[in-house]
Amino acid sequence: MRHVTIKADTAFTKGRIDDRIYGSFVEHMGRVVYTGIYEPSHKTADENGFRSDVLQKVRQMGVTAVRYPGGNFVSNYDWRDGIGPVEKRPRKRDLAWKSIETNEVGLDEFMKWADAAEVAPIYAVNLGTKGIEEALAVLEYCNMETGTYYSDLRAANGHEKPYGIRTWCLGNEMDGDWQIGHKTAEEYGRIAYETGKAMKILDPSIELVACGSSMSTNSTFGDWEQTVLEHCYPCLDYISLHQYYGGQEKGTAEFLAQSLDMERYIETVLNICDYVRVKKKMSHKINICFDEWGVWSMSDVQVQKSVEDAPWQTEPAISEQIYTMEDALLFASMLMNFIKRADRVKIACQSLLTNISSCIMTEKDGGVWVQPVYYPFALMAQYAHGVTLDTRYMGDIYACSTFETVPCVDHVLVYDDQKREVTAFFVNRMEESAEVTVSLQGMETEAVLKSIALFHEDKKATNQKEHDCVTPVELENASCSGNEISVELVPLSFQMVQIRLK
Repeated sequence: MRHVTIKADTAFTKGRIDDRIYGSFVEHMGRVVYTGIYEPSHKTADENGFRSDVLQKVRQMGVTAVRYPGGNFVSNYDWRDGIGPVEKRPRKRDLAWKSIETNEVGLDEFMKWADAAEVAPIYAVNLGTKGIEEALAVLEYCNMETGTYYSDLRAANGHEKPYGIRTWCLGNEMDGDWQIGHKTAEEYGRIAYETGKAMKILDPSIELVACGSSMSTNSTFGDWEQTVLEHCYPCLDYISLHQYYGGQEKGTAEFLAQSLDMERYIETVLNICDYVRVKKKMSHKINICFDEWGVWSMSDVQVQKSVEDAPWQTEPAISEQIYTMEDALLFASMLMNFIKRADRVKIACQSLLTNISSCIMTEKDGGVWVQPVYYPFALMAQYAHGVTLDTRYMGDIYACSTFETVPCVDHVLVYDDQKREVTAFFVNRMEESAEVTVSLQGMETEAVLKSIALFHEDKKATNQKEHDCVTPVELENASCSGNEISVELVPLSFQMVQIRLK
């Protein structure tokens, strides 16, 4: 039995949680769009061809925002190919994933889907093969009142009112040599600034996200952020971070410790942002849009092979990863990191929504099911609202090859100041139980409202064959008295405890 004490006080908070951290990502890749969210021949398809069974899972998941249309896909994409009469749209070769894009789904269809899914759209412009003119054109098409060419074109396509997309990404992973139109930091910084400056002249109400590093292990990490920010800072609101973690073969303790790397990644980028702010004598702070994140269960070699083995197909089944209970624990810790840094992490997009590194899986002409990673997201999206409490951890730790000090229990506490509720989230990284005491200074507890845990005796269990194999259960493992909450965590588990305060 491991023992942990956590102390918190409502007087000390980290920041208010922006609901957009419960975002996701839809890219024209594999079966994410076609047979994922869109399948007009499916028995549940609505009048627009969207799968209603998938829409239901998206709403239940609590997704608040979705980034579109890419990803690597966007860097060779002409948005004009996806508007107007569907029968007149061109079939084109997507260079990112060596597939055929039919353009049956484009910007207008995605906006219909976003409305049906009740999510805020986040749109990425192409800064790989395109540039300023294309970015201004799509912005006018989306956000301007009629009376000019592209706004009138939107109206002619059946959408009189502007879409009013608030958040725009200036390209995707432009630091990566795999990217179509890859650029140096200097090259990207210049084009991103000039594009962003022009876009904000056209629509001053929008928010702009510049590409940060594609991962913390890139050789240019750090230098890339500084250079880009020194060019772009005046017109930016966010810088993006991307991160996927694999390494399941290293063992559970090592695998789950990777969330600490993510914490360090966030902190490093924020320090660079604040350094450049001071250097350039800017008043506003750049926050983080973590617009691609997730667990990776396939090697890059496997992914590349799946692409190379079936080139130039439509909706090829590539990189369809199956997640385990163990994967769900790291996934939970990654999302908890955004809550921990609610002061500066304002947007996050779990990648991807359907079929590829996804929470939701679909069968063509068949059913829909959810992976173990779905549940930590859904529980936090439903219950983690308000302010993040600053906490102190005292208890058992362990060491691994990458970190000397790893808390046996990962945690974050959220205070809903409107409802007078505290919700605690835990990940027990250990293959034994953990006794946790939470001391809430300046608060008095009244009752345990919910105690929900996700666990399985087999840490490698999946939902692939038995779709309800790994699902949350309500437990009577938590109690409260005075200013203390007590909970006994199941080995290798994700746990939520919700407390009403007096």
